[in-house]
Amino acid sequence: MTIASSSVARTAPSVRRRPPLLALNPLAKIAAPLPAMAIVLLSRDLATPAAFLALACALVLAGARLTRRVVLLLGVALPVMVLAVGAGFSIWTDAASVAGTPVVAEIGGWRLHAGALAVGFATSLRLAALLALALIGGATTEGPDLVRAAIRTLRLPYRIGYAALAAYRFAPRFRHELELIRAAHRVRGHHGGRGPLAAVRRGFGTIVPLLAGAIRHAERVALAMDARAFGAHPTRTERHVVLWRTRDTVFVLAFWACTALLIALIRPFG
Repeated sequence: MTIASSSVARTAPSVRRRPPLLALNPLAKIAAPLPAMAIVLLSRDLATPAAFLALACALVLAGARLTRRVVLLLGVALPVMVLAVGAGFSIWTDAASVAGTPVVAEIGGWRLHAGALAVGFATSLRLAALLALALIGGATTEGPDLVRAAIRTLRLPYRIGYAALAAYRFAPRFRHELELIRAAHRVRGHHGGRGPLAAVRRGFGTIVPLLAGAIRHAERVALAMDARAFGAHPTRTERHVVLWRTRDTVFVLAFWACTALLIALIRPFG
């Protein structure tokens, strides 16, 4: 009996724990970064967006499911965006407004001042910080859970919530049908060739079948909603109820406290 129980214990699959952010209410992950996003949007220094960018990236890496898309976005796309946007805004900054700062580089009659670099990279860091703060909820929230949370907590009418969700789900459906239409055109040899004119012909050739597929899909969705008596009653029961729990309140208050602490340490508004 001991041998059998030990073998069962060894062969039993390990239970994977959900990442912390996935267990939170979607509304909590939206409400928590809102003050930080407002402060980052109004700041003009380098330290404030850099601090909130580091905080958001650390929170996403520690509490979200690290897919390839999230890792590439945080590890590659954000740094490249900061460098590219910072360099671009530094070049476009009016040299007369930063003429009193030291010259960093000079090519012929053109000069790059340190103040221009500060303005350019402050702008790029603000954009990156806003994107990273939005990823706290965006990378860890599914559309149906957000709709259920809004209906349950914010008392959003379910007719509006699920209608918006159905419209949102049209996008991946269109993408799939567009791939099928292009594959069918390639098999039949339609709109071949290279160059911009061939690309335009291929694009126009997919409009009519894509619209026809969209109309058919909309009719099927409408029939399915009518068959389930959608909109016939003021409320509907949910298979998965998304509640606002104590941990959601703790997360929001803790994030607001971190925001206040960073503001007190950095003092971006003097």
